[in-house]
Amino acid sequence: MVTVSTDKFLELQAIARLLHNTLLFYPTLQSMDYFIKHDIAMQWPSMGDSSVDSAKLLLDSYLSQWGNEQINELKLDYGQLFFGPSEPKAMPWGSVYLCEQQLINDESTVALMQLYKQYGIAFTLEYNQPIDHIALFYGVIAELLGQLIDRPDNEQASMVLMIILQQHLLPWSSRCLTLANQYATTDFYKAIALLALAFEAQLAQAMNVIPLSKRLFK
Repeated sequence: MVTVSTDKFLELQAIARLLHNTLLFYPTLQSMDYFIKHDIAMQWPSMGDSSVDSAKLLLDSYLSQWGNEQINELKLDYGQLFFGPSEPKAMPWGSVYLCEQQLINDESTVALMQLYKQYGIAFTLEYNQPIDHIALFYGVIAELLGQLIDRPDNEQASMVLMIILQQHLLPWSSRCLTLANQYATTDFYKAIALLALAFEAQLAQAMNVIPLSKRLFK
């Protein structure tokens, strides 16, 4: 049984929720206002990670110079990284990395669907989206962390979270986030990619998970 403090789970859950919203949806003036009003850059838990501190400074610098006229530039950056209309530079779906033909909704997606069905994990999407989108993983992670906050002895929630991390997310997600950092044209998404990488490393350490080594095709 993994033993992690409630405070650490609360920190990780807050990050998972923020990353879920930030990576699933196009940025809006409202979402950027939230980042600024709540001083997200400086409030982000560093947990003693120097890479987090560097990313926080990058994010803080971007937000301190924010003007509403930058929203279109930010939307374009999100689109070219994660959405389209041409092939996204940092495709956010796991099967693209795990499938030799780089297909969406391939065998790895089916396996994830079976896992979610087995343990009653379901969510309603505003628009059709493969369930192995990196942001949807973060949403599920936030929910499972919430269950562990409510009941630290919840062995099923702990086990499912470990399976998701070890088998379904961590084998490919660092590649996606590395590409996002590499191809981002704004410091906002460069910083978010770095913070997401650090979050995944911290979560894996907290849950004592070593990702399966899988061949990546992208």
